[in-house]
Amino acid sequence: MSRFDDLIDRQLAFFVEDNADLIDACEAAERAYDRAGREEAEERYSEYLDLIEEGGEALAETRDTYASTLDPDVAEEYEESFDAAVRRRLPRFGVAL
Repeated sequence: MSRFDDLIDRQLAFFVEDNADLIDACEAAERAYDRAGREEAEERYSEYLDLIEEGGEALAETRDTYASTLDPDVAEEYEESFDAAVRRRLPRFGVAL
């Protein structure tokens, strides 16, 4: 358990709330990829990855903005906790961090 758990839980809750459309778009893009035929699968997967990257960038911005207010040693602990929480709660975006 990290001393940052409560903060990170709130940050991720805000992310989910503020980015509901992005999360829905990711789910739709993944479904489109799963249903795509061989000819269009690569394009659909690329669209999915673009959305994942967008979410990852937004999460990284949240993480990095807060980390910049911390002492470097503490920031490293926070960043590791944040990334682990994202991998647990929002695994599709965890790969983009």
